[in-house]
Amino acid sequence: MQAALPWLALLFAPLAWSAAISAPPAAPANAPRTLVLVRHGHYLPDPAADERLGPGLSDLGVAQARLAGGRLAGEGAFDRVLASPLKRARETASVIVDDLGARAASVEPDLAECTPSTRRVKVNDSVPAPERAECERQLDRLYGRYFVPAEGAPRRELLVCHGNVIRYLITRALGVDRQAWLEMSVGHTSLTTIHIAADGSMQLIAAGDVGHLPPHLRTGSSADAERSLAVP
Repeated sequence: MQAALPWLALLFAPLAWSAAISAPPAAPANAPRTLVLVRHGHYLPDPAADERLGPGLSDLGVAQARLAGGRLAGEGAFDRVLASPLKRARETASVIVDDLGARAASVEPDLAECTPSTRRVKVNDSVPAPERAECERQLDRLYGRYFVPAEGAPRRELLVCHGNVIRYLITRALGVDRQAWLEMSVGHTSLTTIHIAADGSMQLIAAGDVGHLPPHLRTGSSADAERSLAVP
């Protein structure tokens, strides 16, 4: 009986080898993801602008984007840069990417500006309910796609978009009332940083940070004066 054991091993060896080959590979382990959300720079109304894409940056907005890019370049590389399709966001991303020495930003349609429902009745009345509901579906899709742990290795990603988008995503990350988004104010080219741990838990590191801008170049938040000056 003992002499037959080697033959049995040879007989079943191909079956074991086949099972090992057909076994699905193990899923990559979760890893942390850091998202930095940048609001676009200052812009001015332009009657000639494309109705869907809006106007581009003012000179002041370009200067703000350049300062944001310089700051971000000193804080480490990004694995990916995404931008809203609106012109002011794409131009902001282009300036920042130039400072980062990174590849061009990819356009993410769901980063486009829109207005979700808010606690403020007057704002809700100014935006049709179906439009607000569609905005919320858009931003919830965005949240489900990017506000998740990375796979395999830590990732750091830059999202260049809009104030409404950023504020709504903050409420989702914090797990608070989503209609509270308008109770926050984030200025032009401000940085909002959210860390997503490997277990999916989230931490708001900074919201609306404009430390890279001198006071006379700060615009877009409720505490900032309206400015239209040209900056060389």
